[in-house]
Amino acid sequence: MAVRLKDIAKDLGVSTVTVSKVLRGNPEISERTRARVLKRVRELNYQPNMQARGLAGGRSFTAGLVVPDLVHPFFGEFAKSLGGALRASGLGLMLASSEEDPEIEVQEIRTLLNRGVDVLLVASCQTLESESLFFGDGARPLLLIDRNFTKIGASFVGSDDVQVGEMGTRHLISLGRKNVAHIGGQGMSPAVDRQAGYRKAMAAAKIKVPANFVVTRDRIEESGDSAGYYAMQELLSQGARPDAVFCYNDLSALGAMKAAMQAGLRIPEDIAFVGCGNLRYAEYLKVPLTSIDHSTERLGVAAANLASQLAESPLTLPQTVLLEPKLMVRRSSVAE
Repeated sequence: MAVRLKDIAKDLGVSTVTVSKVLRGNPEISERTRARVLKRVRELNYQPNMQARGLAGGRSFTAGLVVPDLVHPFFGEFAKSLGGALRASGLGLMLASSEEDPEIEVQEIRTLLNRGVDVLLVASCQTLESESLFFGDGARPLLLIDRNFTKIGASFVGSDDVQVGEMGTRHLISLGRKNVAHIGGQGMSPAVDRQAGYRKAMAAAKIKVPANFVVTRDRIEESGDSAGYYAMQELLSQGARPDAVFCYNDLSALGAMKAAMQAGLRIPEDIAFVGCGNLRYAEYLKVPLTSIDHSTERLGVAAANLASQLAESPLTLPQTVLLEPKLMVRRSSVAE
């Protein structure tokens, strides 16, 4: 039979209110009483009835997360980190994938809201120009992940993507590369901001960017390596060949490197590459990939901390948390 709150109270000769206050971290309780209650809780392996607590307080103690693609390493690792950090805060995680389809995203958001999640987290596949943005019923707090929509004024956790683009491009320029191209995405804030960072670094170095040196692809998160492969082929088919490429993410960089090697180019002697994401196996590739690390694990923890705060206090003013990127230099840009 499950241990109840009143069983612990009866054992210790205190009120159920006292036990409840201890479990909720109420500072009114003395340290001696707190220690006695927590000791008995551990001995009896007491597990709170979250359903009953939710009914009493109007909460479900769950967070809902919608991501574009669970197969993509970034979103899989983010969900794992987020779930672990939420668990430590007493929140469960309900997870859904939009399959990079805006209509499915809307369906999944509605499903999570109907299940009564306390806070909604969305890494949206909607475009910045979309006229039909839908992120919830307005009653539950919203936290945008990785992809921001500044016009709606929601909380956001992600990378400083302008700095990402600037950092990757500046590294290539520092190596003496003069013809730096960019393979990017379309319609999402990370793609827009990383390209802005690329152009900012090129302008700072007083290097003109030819129009054909920026090749973008739609749904680059989903198509990844194939998008990078064909984008690189397009760059190589033109008159002036780039001697370096800053790629939107690691998967597009892997595809671009494959196309370059098939064309007989040496990496990094003939052409250098920088990706973004710092995939777990980037250093073990045939040509280890230089990448911008935006610390997926730290993103998950930061999102969990803010989601817990929003679930507890839904009227909290919107906050923006940008994590500092870090350059991880490997052989795709610097020869050994």
